[in-house]
Amino acid sequence: MIKKGESFYPSSEVKKRAWLKNRAIYKEAAANPQKMWNKLALELQWMKKWRKIYAGDPPHFSWFVGAKSNITQNCLDRHLKLQKNKVAMIWEPENVAEPKRIYTYYDLYREVCKFSRALKKLGVKKGDRVGIYLPMIPEVVISMLACARLGAVHSVVFSAFSSNALQVRLEDAQAKILITADGYYRRGKIIELKKGADEGLDNTAVKKVIVVKRANIEVPWQEGRDVWYQDIIKDEIDAIDPVPMDSEDPLFILYTSGSTGKPKGCVHVCGGYMVQAYATDKWIFDINDEDIFWSTADIGWVTGHTYSCYGPLLNGATFLIFEGLADWPNADRWAQVIDKYGVTTFYTAPTAIRMFMKNGTEILKPYRLDTLQVIASVGEPISEKAWLWYFNEIGKGKCPLLDTWWQTETGGIIVTSLAGMGPFKPAFTGLPFPGVRVKILDDEGKECKAGKEGNLVLLPPFIPGLLRGIYNNEKKYLETYWSAYKNKMYISGDLGYRDKNGLIRVVGRADDQIKVAGHRLTTGEMESALAKNLSIAECAIVGVADEIKGEVPVVFVVSKTDIPADQLKAEVVRIIREEIGPIATPKEVFIVKDLPKTRSGKIMRRLLRKALSREEMGDLSTLSNPESVQQIQETVQGPRQA
Repeated sequence: MIKKGESFYPSSEVKKRAWLKNRAIYKEAAANPQKMWNKLALELQWMKKWRKIYAGDPPHFSWFVGAKSNITQNCLDRHLKLQKNKVAMIWEPENVAEPKRIYTYYDLYREVCKFSRALKKLGVKKGDRVGIYLPMIPEVVISMLACARLGAVHSVVFSAFSSNALQVRLEDAQAKILITADGYYRRGKIIELKKGADEGLDNTAVKKVIVVKRANIEVPWQEGRDVWYQDIIKDEIDAIDPVPMDSEDPLFILYTSGSTGKPKGCVHVCGGYMVQAYATDKWIFDINDEDIFWSTADIGWVTGHTYSCYGPLLNGATFLIFEGLADWPNADRWAQVIDKYGVTTFYTAPTAIRMFMKNGTEILKPYRLDTLQVIASVGEPISEKAWLWYFNEIGKGKCPLLDTWWQTETGGIIVTSLAGMGPFKPAFTGLPFPGVRVKILDDEGKECKAGKEGNLVLLPPFIPGLLRGIYNNEKKYLETYWSAYKNKMYISGDLGYRDKNGLIRVVGRADDQIKVAGHRLTTGEMESALAKNLSIAECAIVGVADEIKGEVPVVFVVSKTDIPADQLKAEVVRIIREEIGPIATPKEVFIVKDLPKTRSGKIMRRLLRKALSREEMGDLSTLSNPESVQQIQETVQGPRQA
């Protein structure tokens, strides 16, 4: 057991199995990052070796220049000689009575090859974009790999996103194929996914819709466009050569919310992403041959891409994907799953950890949880209270607890303590991954002293898995990630500080993004959806603390009609659920007469947050309408007493 403010170091037993246990790796990697990444890349198979490890100047750069490979060759083919019958993927369905599905590396190889051939017959070729709108079923992993094998660029959309959110992403990516399912299970109910997918096809380039039969329900059907997944693969040969891909060819586009409303399509490339996913999964989580790795992240998010699919497969590991929710049908489902499969590495979000805490330790008594060797957190900063509970109650005070910081844009973990070295300090993420140059700067570009909060930035040589651009939007790429420091370094948009020993603590976003249950959403995308409603003159959305989800949206609306308040509030909730998805459902909707603005017209969301938390407002002299603040306070807090 460790207490508040204490640090923990790995035991000799943990160090014994660790890939990295000597701190000299940090010095060696800092002295020559390219040499380190070169060595790691040589552990993988390449069709053609690179002529140069790293090239370019920010904001554009390349890794493994001139090399050719295919990520599926390293995820599947290279494992067949020595471990073709090793279990690659275990699927646990939501319904506890339904049988699990297990795929060996050979099984997965054959399924991927069959679907690749089917996609090729439908006209999919290198460079084509394919949309994937699937729940956590084996076919989502198979679909990603099948696209990658052909050199097609996959773009996965979180299955809980609305049809409108799907449509925006398909349209931007110009996807020609959509892979979806008839439906899936959520808390015992069937979600009709195909119906929502059809509604998201307007104004897109999608010509074919491939439907996985999961819920066995009747679905709307368009002859000539829609085909069943099971039908198109049943007679296919289970072998096809992987398409050679240049190291800088796109592998996937993954959309993250945009600050001005339109989602940003982050482009990740074949070579650099592959090496980084392999290396971070291996070194950070200490993946060994006998491990069972469970990342609870949905494939629709970057954690799902890198650590629920590509990372474990690149390392020849056994990993688990889970269709359901951690507290369904009972609050102890997650613990049941850990014991059922002997999970050794458990990677989840602070939202889940807070939920476990709320349910108490009594539910843990029937479970051993003694197979756990590494526990980890991702998605948002974890509080000291949650950290200590996770470490002491789930890790039993013996498992390294890895708090990991990274983003959709970085492709893999950037800051964390390494399992074999530590230190593990409550609420502190740790040190930059070996070879990664991270600084914390003030707005003038000066490095912050220990304890002082600033902007977390990456310096060259940039990590191999860092995004190469925003799809079809060079201007937004430069403005969002590079302009703040004159294109010399990547700005993450996150704030943090270092302690006296150099450990980094990430404290949150510097912009108008919020983390709902660990999922990054932007207020701009939600506000843009509301702005389409003719009854709404203007609106502003801010995030507020939530005991379970971390943050939740709160909406402030100025009405331009006489629509009843209850009706307008219901309409706001409906729009956000339809346009973004249930995950973005507001906690509160407040109807106000005006929003506080600067003289230049900028909405002061900071004051809205202060009203919600009942803080002092401070100096209002820069506002063009300071009288709005009192009205907002009264709306949120009730009329002031005389």
